[in-house]
Amino acid sequence: MQFDLLIKGGRLIDPASGLDAPRDIAIADGRIAAIDAAIDAEHAARVIDARDCIVTPGLIDLHSHVYWGGTSLGVDADRLAAKSGTTTFVDAGSAGAGNFLGFRRHVIERSKVRILAYVNISFAGIFGFSQTVSVGECSDLRLCEPREVVAAVREHADVVVGVKVRSGRHAGGTSGIAPVDLALEAADKSGMPLMAHIDEPPPGRSEVLPRLRKGDILTHCFRPFPNAPVFASGAVRPDMRLARERGVIFDIGHGMGSFDFEVAKAMLRDGLAPDVISSDVHLYCVDGPAFDILVCMSKLLTLGMPLVEVLRAATQRPAEAIARPDLGTLKVGGIGDVAVLRL
Repeated sequence: MQFDLLIKGGRLIDPASGLDAPRDIAIADGRIAAIDAAIDAEHAARVIDARDCIVTPGLIDLHSHVYWGGTSLGVDADRLAAKSGTTTFVDAGSAGAGNFLGFRRHVIERSKVRILAYVNISFAGIFGFSQTVSVGECSDLRLCEPREVVAAVREHADVVVGVKVRSGRHAGGTSGIAPVDLALEAADKSGMPLMAHIDEPPPGRSEVLPRLRKGDILTHCFRPFPNAPVFASGAVRPDMRLARERGVIFDIGHGMGSFDFEVAKAMLRDGLAPDVISSDVHLYCVDGPAFDILVCMSKLLTLGMPLVEVLRAATQRPAEAIARPDLGTLKVGGIGDVAVLRL
């Protein structure tokens, strides 16, 4: 059999299958054609020497902002993909029901890299975000109409993976907990999970967390004070532990200022590692401090999270969070999404 690509000599780590061994992997017609200890290079049109490298499922960045050209914070997913090992970007609510069609037509469908998305509860999506302009998309509740979100989810069901809400003073002004409740209504009626962002109160963490259901995503789970998941003493807040027990998914969503090393240390020390590692990459953090998902993964490695678990949090777990079992794993016949990394 002839292969389009052969990745040879690497350490293949696929957390979903439990495989961690030297393996060659061959791809043909966009699918994984063979995985073996040794595959003859003569059968491949192109060969990548992966000696001293880790070969893993293509990374899934569960929290990104890639409505490039359509929103002020969007970055070009295609430019970021190759250098970050990312084969799937999940846009976290850059577009709402009112502009999702434009996002789809002009970005998602034209992109070489796979883009999936959460629909923002706000009809306009995230529209007033820059270094000098900050207008919260949920500050006027007239923009938060669940029926519009449900319609958008149904119309774009092949690319939509959930509903997004940004709660807090910056995103919601004086709207309090109302945007979260409206987003939950939309998520419930569309049969989708909710991704909930928490920034500075109001509302407080204690109002948001109990509302989240099994399979919902708490992004910025290691954010600093205020609304941090730990007390000033470093002890983890009880509502975080209850949320984990309930099946709420913890996503780091690094971003511009939503990851705190001391908070992360405290959470890891108490056994509350993130389920998902994502970058929350956008125009104002792509040049630092987030950069991309690889930098975010490196920070968790530095904090002592085991390599296999770091890879799991960027492959298997986000695939599960978006109900895409065909992604985040390497198996013969499966999608040929592969990342080649070096520590």
